[in-house]
Amino acid sequence: MTTAQPPRPLTPDEETLLRALTRVMYALPRAIDADMMREQRMPLVEFVTLMRLSEAPRRRMRMGDLAAACELSLSGMTRIVARLADQGLVERVRCDDDARGWNAVLTDAGLTRLEQAWPANLASVRRHFFDHLEGIDLALLASAIQRVASDD
Repeated sequence: MTTAQPPRPLTPDEETLLRALTRVMYALPRAIDADMMREQRMPLVEFVTLMRLSEAPRRRMRMGDLAAACELSLSGMTRIVARLADQGLVERVRCDDDARGWNAVLTDAGLTRLEQAWPANLASVRRHFFDHLEGIDLALLASAIQRVASDD
């Protein structure tokens, strides 16, 4: 029988990093959202939805897949797609292979709106995030974050 070892306490640097990461997970999306609302009158979640659709084959995604890609619940995504549909930026169409399912489809107007909003999003992401990472190995950082995100 083995005795489980208690976890090692965090070092001061580990504690500082953990607290900073916790803060950035909440502060960064809020800061970008505020910029997007002020400059484009578009919430970040709507921008991300349009972006994900623009990257999908035929600019369409099943609602559940779109919700997962945007890190939202299906009901939350349904509300966002309804708002975007009211603006003519997205259409909801039945799935070809499953009559019960729905796809969200990016319209030409939605693609145009995404292209209009993209510079504001890019400037915000640079200002609030990448400008603070000068001199850091971004490939190494991205790899480490991806490993953390995929750890089950």
